[in-house]
Amino acid sequence: MDYLKETYPKLAATIIRKLEARNMDGAYYASAAEAKEAILAEMPEGSSVTWGGSETCKDMGLFDACLASSHLKALDRTTAKTPQEKRELYAKQTLCDYFLMSTNAITMDGELVNIDGNGNRVACLITGPTHVFVVCGMNKVAPDLQSAVLRARNFAAPANCLRVGRTKTPCLTTGRCANCLSEESICNQFVITRRSGVKGRIKVFLIGENLGF
Repeated sequence: MDYLKETYPKLAATIIRKLEARNMDGAYYASAAEAKEAILAEMPEGSSVTWGGSETCKDMGLFDACLASSHLKALDRTTAKTPQEKRELYAKQTLCDYFLMSTNAITMDGELVNIDGNGNRVACLITGPTHVFVVCGMNKVAPDLQSAVLRARNFAAPANCLRVGRTKTPCLTTGRCANCLSEESICNQFVITRRSGVKGRIKVFLIGENLGF
């Protein structure tokens, strides 16, 4: 028996109650496959959907499923070939019905912690798209806000630097955040979402697996 996973539903239930107090919705699924099907089912036919960078959503096949869907209008930001196209595509992203992303950490009290390089991901989390679906493995749960910020800075950020080819940051040399101002830093925007200004706009899908970083 995986005793850790046996505790996930109870922990998720606690977090979901805290999310509700913060004007956010939450749901728990034991597997990424179950969560993916639920997310796809929640988006009505004809909905426009887009996303920010997320290894979690990518690895669970959510992006590919949206692109392959016949009932969704998927907007893939990676198709832009020039700076002008990227700018125009971003403008369209902000008007989508659904925005998919993960989070660098979530506290047991229901706060979301995210670090961003360009800011497009956290910008859409804050405002723009009608609905935001945050997909989060239970490995990203932190006991409190300070722990969540430390997790985002010392685990998620170095891994993301490596993912996008920013190999000269101090965190990739030492393995921990140096609070640097390096030209290659991706830690440009720190966003703590403590409450949704629009009730139910943000929904967090907690998954009982280790997903992303």
